[in-house]
Formats: sequence, structure tokens, C-alpha cells
Amino acid sequence: MNPERIPYTAKLLATHEDVSSRARRNILAASAVGGTFLLLLLAAASYAQTVRTVEAQAFVTSPLPEKQSTATQDDSIRAFHIKVPEEQLVDLRKRIAATRWPDKETVNDESQGVRLADMQELVRYWGTDYDWRKGEAKLNALPEFVTTIDGVDIQFIHLPSREPNALPLILTHGWPGSPLEFLKVIGPLTDPVAYGGRAQDAFDIVIPAIPGYGFSGKPTDLGWNPDRVARAWDVLMKRLGYTRYVSQGGDHGSVISDALARQAPPGLLGIHLTMPATIPENLVKGINSGDPAPTGLTAQELRAYNTLSTFFGRNAAYGAMMVTRPQTIGYDLADSPSGLAAFTYEKIAEWSDSDGHPDRVIGRDEILDDITLYWLTNTGASSSRFYWENNNNNFSAAAQKTNQIKVPVAITVFPHEIYRAPESWSRQAYPSLYYFHEVTKGGHFAAWEQPQLFAEELRAAFRSLRHPITFRRTRRIE
Repeated sequence: MNPERIPYTAKLLATHEDVSSRARRNILAASAVGGTFLLLLLAAASYAQTVRTVEAQAFVTSPLPEKQSTATQDDSIRAFHIKVPEEQLVDLRKRIAATRWPDKETVNDESQGVRLADMQELVRYWGTDYDWRKGEAKLNALPEFVTTIDGVDIQFIHLPSREPNALPLILTHGWPGSPLEFLKVIGPLTDPVAYGGRAQDAFDIVIPAIPGYGFSGKPTDLGWNPDRVARAWDVLMKRLGYTRYVSQGGDHGSVISDALARQAPPGLLGIHLTMPATIPENLVKGINSGDPAPTGLTAQELRAYNTLSTFFGRNAAYGAMMVTRPQTIGYDLADSPSGLAAFTYEKIAEWSDSDGHPDRVIGRDEILDDITLYWLTNTGASSSRFYWENNNNNFSAAAQKTNQIKVPVAITVFPHEIYRAPESWSRQAYPSLYYFHEVTKGGHFAAWEQPQLFAEELRAAFRSLRHPITFRRTRRIE
């Protein structure tokens, strides 16, 4: 590794340590007057500004180019800054105002999809009152970077803890989410003392965007499936100087973490899942076909069987579309902001523990930050292609080859996940399962919905994997 090619040198590493320390002091100072993300904004703003000052030549302006520049095909790590051109926001509002609405649903529930009145109100607010610049400022207040791995730019957030033996953790989002899902857990994970935890439970946080999502590059070649992304994540963690780390994920993040655990690269200590693949092989066909549950299942297993049967029979058309025709659905998602909003909001509402009103749990602006991110980066088609590349049953233990996983596995079951994984199935699917816990609230977007509970689960799940190992980044540049 040539030091002259790497802006992410000891100078920037020192900046990490110095400014992260100041950032945490700002968090504590602000804790009496603001909410979780306000604290994070105040803390990280000085960090982001320092990084840009040190590495001004490495600015990246969003959105990233459709094709990767050959000039960036190296292992450098460059500072990243988002500045969406105002004309894109003007165009978005014009398109929203010109929405052509369908006729009203003929039922009094969501069985035909998102209700017309709900979508019209969400889109009205999006076009008149919502402010993307606030979401943009949230992201730019964090230490953001981009690096090229296997020919694709990977954009990520990297926030080390001030605690001397913090455990490196890579967090992976899913669909229709993004790295925005994890913003509210950065504080509790990196600075646990400020949120009622212990200093020895701190994490260094890395939050990448899956290729084809957010501000990461869009693959132009085939093969960017969960296994390839998992290999890229290991490269990313090693490139950051981490020799040991853990991985967490839900949705695509669970599938990618499973793949990473199967590969078991040196230094991977364990994984934590919120959407594990536990369906026994003998039950997959019956669930997919909508057959009645066989006899002999426990109450928890019967609930999981029936929930999954309903999911595949009534609620999985979105996935079938993306698995089979991502380009076709991509035209709709690229051309109509209201169509994109309906396609994604339906699942946010359905899968969150919110009684169909996710704005009450996640926040309307936060949801629109996520939808707007998909729109501005034009990643409707590229994100859908990840389903096409995967083309697998993400809930099947056999399909995900969970019996090949040897590294320690932890599972937290949130009650409004797509299905509640029974402990019996989980232990059968993951022979190296060492932590299993069911919590009382939260859904598919666990970190987004219940950030404090999510952080507590990760602290508990990974506690036994920490000692007596030291996890700090190596300081040398090879």
C-alpha cells in the first residue's frame, strides 16, 4: 500500500481521535437541551469540518456519477460532502405538484395498498413543507467518506468512539431503508455512558451504503450479490485499519451479515441479526404455497409459519417484481416521485411497529429523508437489482446456508418484524447461536424505530466477544 496514494493517513487518524473527543464533550454539554439527533449534530459538526479542512481536495459532491471514474480505482479513502443542486429540488417539487392520482381504493383498509388519502397527505407535505436541506445537514455533520472497492465507490459514515477499547461494528441497512436508519443509534453506540450504558460497551461505528443504494456507486457489472458485498465490507473494515470487528444487519443487512459469517474472514468476531433465516427446509415449500401448517408445531412455530405464509401469499409482490424485473419497476421509480413514495412508504408502514402510522414512531421528516435520498440519487432501479442479484429466499435456513456459519451468532427478535423467528428454529438454523432475545417493541426497522433498545441489544449481544482483546485501529500505513 503506497502511503502517497492514501489521504486517510495518520494525520486523519489523529483528527479522528482529537475531534471525536471534542465531539463527545459537545454531546454531553448539549444533552440537557436537545434530542438525540440534535446532540449528534452538534457533536459531529466540528468533526466533519475538520475532516474537510484536512482533506479538502477529496470533496465529493452528490450525486455520484453513474459510472465510476478510473481515477478513483485505488484504495484511497476520500472525505465526502453532499450538496444536491437546487435545481434537482425544484424539479422534485414540480413533479410532486403534477402528480396524477389514481381513483380511491374500494376497501376500508390497506389490503389494496396505501390509502389514497394517506398518500395525498404525505405527498402534499413532501412538496410544500418538507426541507431536504435539513436532512442533508444531518449527514454532512457526520464524518462521511468514500472509497473504491472492487471497482465500485462505497460511501460510508465512520465515527470512532472516544473510549479506548471500543469494538468496531459495521452496520448494514436494507430496503426500503438506507444508512439513515442508523443515525439515531450512533450516539448510544459510540458514547454509551451518555445514554445510560457503560464505557466498556462502546463501539466504533462504520455505516456503508450498499452498492446501488444512497451515495454509493451503481454497479455496472453483474455479480454484486450478498457474498460480494460481504467481501467488500471486510475489505472496508481492514482498509480502515480494523483487525477485529463485528457485523450487524436487518433485511439485506441480515443476508449480507450471514454471507460474511459464512466466509468467516480473519478478524470477524461475530454477527447480530434482526431478520435471521430460520425456516426449516421441510417447511419452505408449504409456506410458499400457502398450505395449512403441519401438525406438531409449537405455538411460536405455528405463528411464524402462518405469518410467513401470509407474507408470501399477500404481501411479497414488491419483492417478486424486483427479483424478476428490476429494470421495469425502475422506470416508474425514476420518473414519479409519488410512485416511489407509495412503493416504499407502504412497506415502512406495514413493517414498522406503528399500527400503520410510522410517522408517529420514526417521524414524517425522517421517512421523507429516506424517500428523498432514493429520489435524488435515482437508485430505484439499482437498489432493485440487488434483489435480482440475490434471487433467494432470505428467510430459509437452507437457502442462506446458515449451517455453514461457524462464527458466533446473536439474534434479537423484534415483535413487528416480518416474522418472529422462533428460538427453536433459530437454534436449529444457526449451530453457533450464543445469544437469543425477544424484546417487547419495535419492528423491521429496529434501529430507526427503537434506537435506545436496539443499542442496548447490541451491547448485550456482543459483550462476551469483547475481552480480553484490544480492538483499536492500527496506526501504521502499509
